[in-house]
Amino acid sequence: MAVDLNAPVLVVDDYQTMVRIIRNLLKQLGFENVDEAADGREALEKMKKTKYGLVISDWNMEPMTGYELLREVRADEILKPTPFIMVTAESKTENVIAAKKAGVNNYIVKPFNAQTLKAKIASVLGDF
Repeated sequence: MAVDLNAPVLVVDDYQTMVRIIRNLLKQLGFENVDEAADGREALEKMKKTKYGLVISDWNMEPMTGYELLREVRADEILKPTPFIMVTAESKTENVIAAKKAGVNNYIVKPFNAQTLKAKIASVLGDF
């Protein structure tokens, strides 16, 4: 199945610079419809209104972390199938295991570049 580059992508991060970096990388890769949320709660509200083709979320945020967001998404029958990639500066094995158990589709450790992001997205959505 071809990747729909017009499908909306939600970038969730409380650090505006990181949102801008990921948004720019996604644009380089051909994704045109990029939305953003500053934390898990805002992301969850947006996800209830818009069907996103992909969520890329930071792990560490307040008041709702990316991990908590992932658990909420996977517990919701409507949101459950949404492809979800977690981004974090920490490559702790227990975090990766926890995210996998919670149903994350893939995991990216900061810093990363466009090729890494493309490879992670392709492993979730298919080649593009």
